[in-house]
Amino acid sequence: MKAIILASGEGSRLRPLTDTTPKPLIKILGKPLIQYNLEILSELVEECIIVVKYKHELFQQAFGKSFGNMKLSYHIQGDTAGTGAAISDINGIQQDEKVIILYGDSIYPKQTLETLISTCQFGCLVKEVSNPEIYGIFEEKNGKAIKIVEKPDTHIGNLANMGGFLVSGEIISLAKDISVSPRGEYEITDAIQKFINTHDFYLQRLTEDILDIGYAWNLLDANKYYLENLKSSDIRGIIEENVQIQGNIILEEGAVIKSGTYIEGNCYFGKNTIIGPNAYVRGNTSLGEGGKIGFSVEVKNSYIGDNTKIPHLSYVGDSIFGNNINIGCGFKVANLRHDGKNLRVLIKGKLVDTGKRKLGCIIGDNVKTGINTMVYPGRVLETGTGTLPGEIIK
Repeated sequence: MKAIILASGEGSRLRPLTDTTPKPLIKILGKPLIQYNLEILSELVEECIIVVKYKHELFQQAFGKSFGNMKLSYHIQGDTAGTGAAISDINGIQQDEKVIILYGDSIYPKQTLETLISTCQFGCLVKEVSNPEIYGIFEEKNGKAIKIVEKPDTHIGNLANMGGFLVSGEIISLAKDISVSPRGEYEITDAIQKFINTHDFYLQRLTEDILDIGYAWNLLDANKYYLENLKSSDIRGIIEENVQIQGNIILEEGAVIKSGTYIEGNCYFGKNTIIGPNAYVRGNTSLGEGGKIGFSVEVKNSYIGDNTKIPHLSYVGDSIFGNNINIGCGFKVANLRHDGKNLRVLIKGKLVDTGKRKLGCIIGDNVKTGINTMVYPGRVLETGTGTLPGEIIK
């Protein structure tokens, strides 16, 4: 059995973080997003084909030609857009060979994939949704799919496509024969429809949520999911005297928590990080490799990337910081509107409702802020930019 992971997209909704890193390689608690799926697949299949395009060389640099006992290969998608086009010219899979196809920007629960593979000949994962008009929706009969419709105008059901397509290698030849969709792409769901027409295709309802990393603030959701399920601490670094820890933490090798620091809630600190002295770190915060949360800095519920430094006298709440950022002394970010409404963020020229009442700022890689910078909630600092001392980002 083989697996295909669709990882060729640019991840434009996740910008500015994806300006420098493909979305599947964005780290969550020190591991690339795609690695969570590779760990599961390595116990289930012999080979995984990763379909890549955007900054494709970074995938092979990260993983090489194998992961555990599983062979890895990389298929570079051509200029034709869409998930259907992504698989249509893959070689090396036989027509009758079993294949499971995963989306590269989602993290799938292990037990869910194991159950799908062990109980179905062919099928995929679905969940019931209250807003079917924004999903690909399956129409079903007796647990089998009849058809799939992208963002239906009329009600045909509420079972949304969550990926995890368990099919045969025939799907590749079917993908060669699909037409371009109304949005100008070749969609894998059109190939799935052709497969449904000639096979019993079962729909397995999810019992656990899939983590879908579509927007930057979804990284906060991922932090929350993994850290709230952290049952005990894993300490590999150094904790100095007079440190208070109320919760479970992961402290990687070379990391140091300095005297006077107070940690409240479950947190992750990557390799060679420095926390403190006299820092206050609150729950569901992650600090990437080589990062720093320094003297009199408070960080709450935030995602901080590799080699990002917040050295002193600053407040960061409900925020997402990329890699190689230097935050000047006295930085403060607001994370709540006065009217208490959800924060909206400007994405690709449109304001998107984040669904969050509290959200700080999103900062791309290689940013430097001047001292005493203040940032309004929901604002974005683009990759490679900077602020002046005392600047207010509105």
